[in-house]
Amino acid sequence: MIPPPERWPQADGSPVACREKLKTLTENHAELAQVMQDMFEDAVLMGVDEQAMRGILARMVQELRSPKRSPAA
Repeated sequence: MIPPPERWPQADGSPVACREKLKTLTENHAELAQVMQDMFEDAVLMGVDEQAMRGILARMVQELRSPKRSPAA
C-alpha cells in the first residue's frame, strides 16, 4: 500500500496539526489508495494498457474540482 505523506501541508506551508484532521486524512488516504489499486489491477487484468491506465488515473486527479472555487455556470 502507498504510505500517506509524512506531513499534510496547509496553503501557507505549515503542517496540519489537529489530531482528528490527521486521522481523517490518513484514513481517507488508505481508502483511496486501496480503491485506486483495485481499479488499476482490474483494468490491467481486463486488458487495459498499464501506461494508459496510469494516464487515466492521473487525468482524474487533474480534473478534481476544488471545494473553494465556485462551480462553473
